[in-house]
Amino acid sequence: MSTTSPAPEIEDPPDEPIESVTGNISTDEFWGDDTGATTAEYAITTLAACGFAALLVVILKSEPIKELVTGVIETALGLGG
Repeated sequence: MSTTSPAPEIEDPPDEPIESVTGNISTDEFWGDDTGATTAEYAITTLAACGFAALLVVILKSEPIKELVTGVIETALGLGG
């Protein structure tokens, strides 16, 4: 019984020559000015952090999690049974 899969079929490479990259626009010209990119990145990161914090608040307010955290703290402090 073989557990390996057969090799993928590969098409023959094209016969035409590959285009030269000379004469093309530079990467900076292609992507354009990135003014304001840092501000947008901070904004997205801040929104993600707020969403994560809200999710944690919802999770930590649930009764089973409260009991679990309280039990861990009581055991750590030697107050548990």
